[in-house]
Amino acid sequence: MSRRLSALNLFLRLAVKPRLARTAGPGAAEREFRRLGAQVLRQPPYLRRIERPGGLHWISAGPCLPGKLILYFHGGGYISGSPATHQGLIARLSKLARIEICAPDYPLAQHAPVPAAFEAALAAWRRCLALGYLPERILLAGDSAGGGLALALLARLCAEGTPPAGVVAFSPWTDLDMTGASLRDNAAADPFLPVARIEELCEIVLAGTDPKDPRISPLYGTFPGCPPVLICHSATEILADDARSMAARLREQGGAVTLHEAPDAPHAWPVFDGWIPEARATLRLAARFAQSCLAATSR
Repeated sequence: MSRRLSALNLFLRLAVKPRLARTAGPGAAEREFRRLGAQVLRQPPYLRRIERPGGLHWISAGPCLPGKLILYFHGGGYISGSPATHQGLIARLSKLARIEICAPDYPLAQHAPVPAAFEAALAAWRRCLALGYLPERILLAGDSAGGGLALALLARLCAEGTPPAGVVAFSPWTDLDMTGASLRDNAAADPFLPVARIEELCEIVLAGTDPKDPRISPLYGTFPGCPPVLICHSATEILADDARSMAARLREQGGAVTLHEAPDAPHAWPVFDGWIPEARATLRLAARFAQSCLAATSR
């Protein structure tokens, strides 16, 4: 673990985790994420973000290869975050992979209940197809709730026989039924997320929906003809078992899954690119994976 990561973990444990534990509700979480994101999350030089019809944000930093695309879904527990808050991470991934990224501004749970986020993700996929991108030249990606959303969309696309080139998921939230033992085992070790609020968050997000609905909990989906998937998670985060169980589920159905475990990183640590070297290393891993998937489908 780098010294910068040690310092970040200490900052998150002392300043951010207690603040998340006492956040008043979804509206406050949404405002706080927007404010802190602008102050803390770094952005690469030459970042470009263009908003287009349908709430789609096209983000890149540097030259990109034509005809290829990453469809990226931001994290934030389905109650906060946006393409703007995550544009630093997204632009850095674009720069490293040399692939343009489309980031949908999907509705948050307090504004539209399940399955609104999933339907927006599916609409974004179809919009990309309408723009001329082929399914095999689109890679899905996301972090936290956005990683779960990418995997939920993957299940639908596999069922329809139009899978993407692959999927990258950073610390995906895949099981709103809360069956993972890491929710208990890592409650103290996780420097970022307060487990005491997870049940309340699930109730807000689900709003009465079955927690095993694969549109919100892809762990319970099916994935025929699954393309390659990269899942990155931290060994000490409370959602570690969401990642591990998701990898096992995909492998059971014949998927080729690369599971990358960081020993001491916080939840969704690639968002801290520019602060810790572990974030850049993981983004480089994801960029190489994306290039590999899209190169394989281009032949």
